[in-house]
Amino acid sequence: MHNHLRSSAVTWGESGLRERYTRREVGRILGLETGRLRYWEKLKLVRPKARWGERFYSFGDLVAVRTIQQLTHSRIPALRVRRAVNLLERQFGESPLPLERLRLFEHAGEIVVVPPGAQRPFNPIRQQWIFPFDNPLLGPKLRTMSKPSAQALFEAALECESSPDLLPQAVESYRQVVDIAPGWIEAHINLGVAYYQMGQLKDAHTAFLSAVKLDPLNGISLYNLGCVMEEEGFIDQAIVHLQRAARVMPAYADVHFNLALAFEKSGDRRSSRDEWELYLRYAPSGPWADQARARLREFSARPKRSSPIPFPRKVQRTKE
Repeated sequence: MHNHLRSSAVTWGESGLRERYTRREVGRILGLETGRLRYWEKLKLVRPKARWGERFYSFGDLVAVRTIQQLTHSRIPALRVRRAVNLLERQFGESPLPLERLRLFEHAGEIVVVPPGAQRPFNPIRQQWIFPFDNPLLGPKLRTMSKPSAQALFEAALECESSPDLLPQAVESYRQVVDIAPGWIEAHINLGVAYYQMGQLKDAHTAFLSAVKLDPLNGISLYNLGCVMEEEGFIDQAIVHLQRAARVMPAYADVHFNLALAFEKSGDRRSSRDEWELYLRYAPSGPWADQARARLREFSARPKRSSPIPFPRKVQRTKE
């Protein structure tokens, strides 16, 4: 199987993809009533596109909705979220400021955000920056100033990943990051990739599963977990996670490539053919396009029928 696992950068979320979700689909995915979504649209916390009498949400909108949902579950009213975003727009001179570009979270009953391009969290209501040792994304171990920060450890691990000989150091650094900041999903993803590169599939599985638990809508986590499970021989479970990744990242061709191969292993030829076609739709000139076309030719090729044995002609008597 072509298991090209994906690492993650510091910021999370997949944007710029071509998928679209209706309001009803978003409600079903996130367990929200459509009336709640309409209210958030009215507050301009999300701005889905209006076409053909329907509202269509992009993946970025889906990320924004999930952020609002998490904040409201922490008993922060949507109006306060809107006020915080308004203050951020004024503070940073950008309007509208897409919610999916922000890392918003609740801290001590208040909204805290890491603005685009910033490294430190900011309290828009109090209009003050929060120093790293007050960052709720990080744990109490950061209060010991003599120890490296999670950010420094993460960057060090990224540098180690460039050399196969330094992968054990990368793993150790990522493990320290997830110990300090257990909610940092990108660290879990990159830890899993490092384990995978070292051939430690069980540990990679554990790391990717932790990332999926942190964010069930993270397509990279779902894709990587599905790939590793396929290599471990858990074909049916691998298909489930790869299908979820395909729903989140339908334009990511590698998901369809691996799904096609997994379906072949499961004996589901029809689904495999569909996934080969989807791979070619999104990557017609991709590195495995020739392989996909060859597989499709095998599906379309039918055994040639043997020509029927001709009936013997009636022997006509000749006149003497």
